[in-house]
Amino acid sequence: MSVIISLLSFVLALAILVTVHEFGHFWVARKCGVKVLRFSVGFGKPLFSFYRKNDPTEYVVAGIPLGGYVKMLDESEGSVSDSEKHLAFNNKPLFSRILIVLAGPVFNFIFAIVAFWVILTVGEKGLKPIVGELSKAGMAIESGLEVGDEITAVNGHPTTIWRIANGHIMSELLNSGSVDITVLKSDGRAGTAHLMLKNDSIPEPALLNKMVGITPKVPTLRPVLDEIVNGEAADVAGLKKGDLILAVNQNRVSTWGEWVTYTRSSPNTLLSVDVERNDVVIQISLTPKQIEEGGETFGRIGASVFIDDSVIEQYNSVYSLDLVTAVPESIRLTVHYSVLTLKMIGRMLVGTASVDNLSGPISLAQYAGQTASIGLIPFLKFLAFVSISLGVLNLLPIPMLDGGHLFFYLIEGLRGKPVSNEVMQVSMRAGMMVLMSIMLLAMFIDLNRVFG
Repeated sequence: MSVIISLLSFVLALAILVTVHEFGHFWVARKCGVKVLRFSVGFGKPLFSFYRKNDPTEYVVAGIPLGGYVKMLDESEGSVSDSEKHLAFNNKPLFSRILIVLAGPVFNFIFAIVAFWVILTVGEKGLKPIVGELSKAGMAIESGLEVGDEITAVNGHPTTIWRIANGHIMSELLNSGSVDITVLKSDGRAGTAHLMLKNDSIPEPALLNKMVGITPKVPTLRPVLDEIVNGEAADVAGLKKGDLILAVNQNRVSTWGEWVTYTRSSPNTLLSVDVERNDVVIQISLTPKQIEEGGETFGRIGASVFIDDSVIEQYNSVYSLDLVTAVPESIRLTVHYSVLTLKMIGRMLVGTASVDNLSGPISLAQYAGQTASIGLIPFLKFLAFVSISLGVLNLLPIPMLDGGHLFFYLIEGLRGKPVSNEVMQVSMRAGMMVLMSIMLLAMFIDLNRVFG
């Protein structure tokens, strides 16, 4: 069932993002006076198609949901009647062709802005950004931060929940290597702290949290399960929402922290778990999934803790913005994550970041299923991040991608004439080989994550 949910969520995500991207090409092409012959979501044999009244475009949904395309009238792809030559893509001015090609990635960025705007205005609940512990080996302990400090801003950006505060700290360190933190001390005084990486080498994102060494203040919670992620170890074992964990391998468990310690320290290890469900004690066999991240190996079961409303009120906060303020912040987030994505690609190319950071279709399907099972806002956030990645990747100057076409148009603008068909064909074949190599590498990394 979990595989089906992941697959359906992945197909839905692809359908949304491909439609957004191709609609950008389609809409701008129409505005530039180009005749669009086909708008296809998916590749391969059409599952169904239709025409609209007084519209020459064939709208298609095809069987392979790994992309899409907009087919325009073009003399390079077939003969065009004299009466329609002015509608052909190749006969449009260079500027119009650039706009049409650029529109796909731009619409991906616009989608991300709208998604972030919805997320910010709806609001997000989370732990208050109060420092609970400082690792003795982390850089934060020497920064001026103290246990009990509430993080109110990171580089001037307000932070009312832990996820936002920690996310800003991590992304700013990855982006520039340093970050300024504004805090409210436990006695009510304002304070500041400064974190800076000790050398120019920016670590893997997964390692950065450990290097910083800050954990939030959390309440002592009973080991009661709340949300169970489809397909994760807890779901496979049969654990359910509301289960109270009593013992692991006959060792009593009293708090959520103890339960997490057991599961994280037992990757791929069979655990015998005593569970109280509906006043009946049952025994369940659980094997935490082995996760390798940032040089660490640990177990994950995919279950969250139940938190009582009174505790939520005491420890939780809400991060949200008004309708107007959310607009520039949505744009800032989109630009920020676009730059971060581009920098990560650059680091992988020069070898300062591992290619293990690549995500293929298997990983994306898992993320899609997990976020969709949690709720609409997490799924929308997933769509925003993937849309940004698609926008950035499509702008890379690789033939077959939008960025490759833009590169050829740049050459055309400088030379005053288009690149020859022979050069285009050779470049397209080379671009196809590069893209296929990247896809195969991403698939290999995915399979290694699942079976390695």
